[in-house]
Amino acid sequence: NCNQYQAVVSTQSTGSASKRKGRGLARSEVLRGDFDELEGETRPGGPQKSIEGWIIFVTNVHIEATENDIFDKFSEYGEIKNLHANLDRRTGYLKGYVCIEYEQYNEARQAVEQANNEDFLGQELKVDWAFVRPGKKPTSSKRKERRRGRSPSPDSD
Repeated sequence: NCNQYQAVVSTQSTGSASKRKGRGLARSEVLRGDFDELEGETRPGGPQKSIEGWIIFVTNVHIEATENDIFDKFSEYGEIKNLHANLDRRTGYLKGYVCIEYEQYNEARQAVEQANNEDFLGQELKVDWAFVRPGKKPTSSKRKERRRGRSPSPDSD
């Protein structure tokens, strides 16, 4: 073992070892290996699994909602692995958003599809994936593309 260590040190000190940082890493052999695929949708803009599970982001949550209220509501869709609700330090109420983690993709997908735009304590919830794959998110054919530019002048008819 001692001889192996000396061999590694001597190759590093002579400069024959390759660097593993900077722009050259993209062309190196390190990134050309086989990597595990994560379950779920593989299309760009689709949901991405976190390290431990599938996380959804819920916004427009009523500030007086409790963690138990939210847990009861979202446990309808599956077993909740983790629920994180930030509280305002000054008031003690919710800040209006919650992160919920499901272990199974289908449970999280069901929560996103069914709880989005649903009334909860008098407010319409907005539910979406916390992490998405890089790339363009698929747009609905019903929705028109919004063009940015100048408004038409009132004189142009």
